[in-house]
Amino acid sequence: MKTIDKIPTNKIERAGQLVKTGIKVGGNYLAYYGEKIVNPSLSKEKLNENNAEDIYDGLQNLKGSALKVAQMLSMDKSIMPQAYVDKFSLSQFSVPPLSAPLVRKTFKKYLGKFPEEIFDSFTPDAINAASIGQVHGASKGGKKLAVKIQYPGVADSISSDLAIVKPFATRMFNLKGKDSEKYFAEVENKLLEETDYTLELQQSLKMAEACKDIPNLRFPNYYRELSSEKILTMDWMEGQHLSEFAASNTDSTMADKVGQTLWDFYMFQMHKLRQVHADPHPGNFLIDENCNLIAIDFGCIKKVPNDFYLPYFELADPQIINNPILFSEKLYQLEILRKDDSPEEIEYFTGIFHKLLSLFTQPFHADFFDFSSDEFFGDIAKMGEELTKDSQLRKMNGNRGSKHFLYINRTFFGLYNLLHDLKARVVTQNYLQFIPKG
Repeated sequence: MKTIDKIPTNKIERAGQLVKTGIKVGGNYLAYYGEKIVNPSLSKEKLNENNAEDIYDGLQNLKGSALKVAQMLSMDKSIMPQAYVDKFSLSQFSVPPLSAPLVRKTFKKYLGKFPEEIFDSFTPDAINAASIGQVHGASKGGKKLAVKIQYPGVADSISSDLAIVKPFATRMFNLKGKDSEKYFAEVENKLLEETDYTLELQQSLKMAEACKDIPNLRFPNYYRELSSEKILTMDWMEGQHLSEFAASNTDSTMADKVGQTLWDFYMFQMHKLRQVHADPHPGNFLIDENCNLIAIDFGCIKKVPNDFYLPYFELADPQIINNPILFSEKLYQLEILRKDDSPEEIEYFTGIFHKLLSLFTQPFHADFFDFSSDEFFGDIAKMGEELTKDSQLRKMNGNRGSKHFLYINRTFFGLYNLLHDLKARVVTQNYLQFIPKG
């Protein structure tokens, strides 16, 4: 695979890369509409493939928060065209890596020595490369290790990347007024946390200790003395990425075992720890030969404050969803409804969110849920399509919901998709046995 010797880090360079990508996409549309004149039955499939290819190529050279956006979008399987999902999914663990000289330079800067001076062995070529960092194999004292190295300049470019994206996002989601800044600030803060490997080390150790009693769940050991703010060293864990396991597995019992562990892991975090691994994509999980789930990345941890947690999960109760007074009360608590809303806005958003939450909270309505159900995910996709075509929605102020929705909804949407990929059936209350009573 081609390696990268330099990553654009300043705002002008990165904006220039995005402009080049935009020109390519514009050319794709011109070619498509020109061909459409000759062939009216032409579908958008080829256009989507070309656009996905060009957008991804542009983002993978930028890396960092720009590529992280592609990774997040790849989880949105019910709304995005398949060509984008397929291409953007590569950002989870397969992008062009840094060159060996740049890797050595990073080690010298952050650990004071070159990798060959620290480890007994070290693979100069990356084994996996993703949005914020890449992984190398190493060994020391008879232990096989995985060493994650952060791309240079990632943290410094986050603010400028978001500044470039902000005008487009504001128009796309119809955000109005200064209140919209809370959403951008939330994203920026979480992305900055993900670039702090010292924080990730602490979060990883705490999560592994807190969840140690959940069966069929494994974590690597982490090594403080071999880590820094831009380098993170842990045990090498053998296994398939979750997406690879899901694609090849034909044993429903094994799928249910992995799915149950994944569900219990997330419910324990949410309901006991009140913080959650908020980056549930396949590249962050391995499945070993005994179908144990291995969690390997804790850079993105979202804390869930009580004033959000309580009304959020109360809305998973059909008795509250179907009680107009209680339902309205929770919508105000979660900032979905606002005090300055007009009667028209109150009626409109109450109706939309009643329909949305009645569907999205279905897994919490019974003691058992089958995530292999195409009907459930088909209904989600259909609702997403309806909302994108809703002309009335585009006229409304899009500043809806607490800032905490961004990462909590992302977490559940990602979790649902992973369980659907596995075709898993889960016992929804099973996690309660791991939470001490009282």
